[in-house]
Amino acid sequence: MSFIRIENLSKTFGGKDDSVRALKDVNLSIEKGEIFGVIGLSGAGKSTLVRCINLLERPCDGKILIDGKNILEFSEKELREERKKTAMIFQQFNLLMQRNVLDNVCFPLEIAGVGKKEARKKALELLKKVEIADKAKFYPVQLSGGQKQRVAIARALASNPEIILCDEATSALDPQTTRRILKLLKQINEEYGITIVIITHEMRVVEEICDRVAVLEKGRLVEEGEVSEVFTNPKSPAARRLILTKQSEQIEEEEESYGLG
Repeated sequence: MSFIRIENLSKTFGGKDDSVRALKDVNLSIEKGEIFGVIGLSGAGKSTLVRCINLLERPCDGKILIDGKNILEFSEKELREERKKTAMIFQQFNLLMQRNVLDNVCFPLEIAGVGKKEARKKALELLKKVEIADKAKFYPVQLSGGQKQRVAIARALASNPEIILCDEATSALDPQTTRRILKLLKQINEEYGITIVIITHEMRVVEEICDRVAVLEKGRLVEEGEVSEVFTNPKSPAARRLILTKQSEQIEEEEESYGLG
């Protein structure tokens, strides 16, 4: 049985007269310990899907099974416990601006009732893990985008999650910084065995880090498979368009690197 299984998932926003179907009968499976990509153009339903996985958005229909259990049937208490197993990393980092780096990583530990001394010790260990311990006393405003995302990753790891959901986590970063963050996520996946779900509109992110990928278009799952298979033999028009966009971006980058742009 798959670790995360989504069955016939649908989500509609709005009322009868102005409703928008963000997800339409989506089915997919994610294995324990894999890095799974969900890709699509803007408005495809990617972020809605990832927010449904931990019930930040409650779907209208379908099932969300984590380790065989349908979390839509959980009580509030059970759901709070389940959410402790899942961490999120966002595009805009979502750091607490009034707290320094160390205290940002301590925050989820404080909520969990961990003592201050123990929390600071663990937070510092995690900052070393993501190679930003030298910025422990800095505030978010003093950090670059890549540094902020490293802090966000350390904070995500603080609660010992089984799942990390990355919602466009590299979209605000330049290509070089993106590669460093993806390398870090890959290391975390290999070291801790954490299942990572990456939501992105960038094919090169999927190509660099993901084991398998699902392609969404207008709320529907139009293709799913091994990354190498989808990239070399795309079956859906949506996947083919994304690959063409990626190839165009690569040409632009090469031209800029040679001073031709």
